[in-house]
Amino acid sequence: MTNFKTGHDAEKVAAEFLLVHGYEIIELNWKTPVCEIDIVAKRNKTIFFVEVKYRSNNYQGAGLDYITNKKLKQMEFSAQCWVQEEKWTGDYRLSAIEVSNDFKVTNFIEDIET
Repeated sequence: MTNFKTGHDAEKVAAEFLLVHGYEIIELNWKTPVCEIDIVAKRNKTIFFVEVKYRSNNYQGAGLDYITNKKLKQMEFSAQCWVQEEKWTGDYRLSAIEVSNDFKVTNFIEDIET
């Protein structure tokens, strides 16, 4: 399985998780020439920008360990691009989902503090 396919499969698992938990999926793999967002979801009038982290093993740390300050800044920049493009005036949050090598959600942070 290629990294590209693995990533998309992990994003599908994450999207299904969100659907089951009452989120509406607005976008999958939203991209511009300068940024991307794995999943844009909505629940209770709030937009959630979801970073999906897949790891085939935990030898070098769990998936959420890879959400560094640099990654948070990239996520915030991407969210601001989406908000501007869509002219969204409501609340939004940065979120992250960790997907294990057997394609199960192992962790979900609904609101990452920036």
